[in-house]
Amino acid sequence: MPAVDAIALTQALIRCPSVTPEDAGVLGVLEAALKPLGFKCERLRFETPGAAPTENLYARLGTVRPNFCFAGHTDVVPPGDRALWKHDPFGAERADGILYGRGAADMKSGVAAFIAAAANHVKARGVPKGSISLLITNDEEGPGTNGTAKVLDWLRTKKEPIDHCIVGEPTGAKTAGDTIKIGRRGSMNCRVSVRGVQGHSAYPQGAINPIPIMAEFVGRVSTLTLDTGTEHFEPSTIAFTSLDVGNAATNVIPAVARAAFNIRYNDLHTPDSLLRKIETIAHEVGRAMGGEIGIEVISRGEVFLTAPGPFTELLRLAVSSATGASPQFSTSGGTSDARYIRSYCPVAELGLHSRTAHKADECVAVSEIEKLTRIYEAVLGLYFSKPPK
Repeated sequence: MPAVDAIALTQALIRCPSVTPEDAGVLGVLEAALKPLGFKCERLRFETPGAAPTENLYARLGTVRPNFCFAGHTDVVPPGDRALWKHDPFGAERADGILYGRGAADMKSGVAAFIAAAANHVKARGVPKGSISLLITNDEEGPGTNGTAKVLDWLRTKKEPIDHCIVGEPTGAKTAGDTIKIGRRGSMNCRVSVRGVQGHSAYPQGAINPIPIMAEFVGRVSTLTLDTGTEHFEPSTIAFTSLDVGNAATNVIPAVARAAFNIRYNDLHTPDSLLRKIETIAHEVGRAMGGEIGIEVISRGEVFLTAPGPFTELLRLAVSSATGASPQFSTSGGTSDARYIRSYCPVAELGLHSRTAHKADECVAVSEIEKLTRIYEAVLGLYFSKPPK
């Protein structure tokens, strides 16, 4: 069984400028590492009208259950202004024990660490009585249209089971493995429009100004207390992200005002229940002030929770045995592809810290990659010794 150097593999992945949804050779690098280990690799290209086609990879070692899957992504966000980088964003430079490059934290290091852990596990213990698989997409940082969700649909048609999954997103607060994400709040993005009646600013009585109506709506929604949190989740939040009338004239009352807002919600709510609350406020404001208020939901991601139990306890013990520290469970943060996987099998997120993710000079300590490799190896050891029910 050939060994895999997690650091060298991370560098090879970073040197592929795989900005969503470009492959840039990154999946070929993974195949070159996985095939010598005995993994069967299948490239999955999905195309959807109006969305960029995406290359994905599903690799599996073994043919029987339980199938333990690692899910992750090899696409990265653009580097932005390169003048802000001291190191080439795709150079994978190593200096003073730090590895620099776009994807170093989010999450090419995590993918490389798991492959190295799988190689170490098989070399030390032999092929497991079960299967190890990887579900890798190149469409996580983008719309996700042709990524993980489509791969899961393909697995369903193949009747390919996954029994448990970890997503290698950077979850650590300070160091690799100190936090395990066992769920995520839901996310709901909405647009609101207020239609009034355009008129001359010298004669406001002949118009219906949508701006004060929108201001009242924004004030009421933004101060709405949805809840105080639950056992596993923080309180739900509402944040307005834009407000615009598109009016350059100072003597014209505009006809329309528009805004957008995001709701991050816990397991006390559903998108439908939240929409009803917002529509009630819109109706009350419109009835009191006039105008026509419309609400449009433009995207939603469902809340999910993998309740603490045998699987999450196995992950906790793996981290503790590899690092000597006990991790905390959390549901904080944004969304991830775990929102798709949660309907397929139990899933949790476990990876590096995210302090430099998406920033200029994104980086990670080499020692952190090595630590994460040990954690993943411990996960595989415990899992195949006694798979959780």
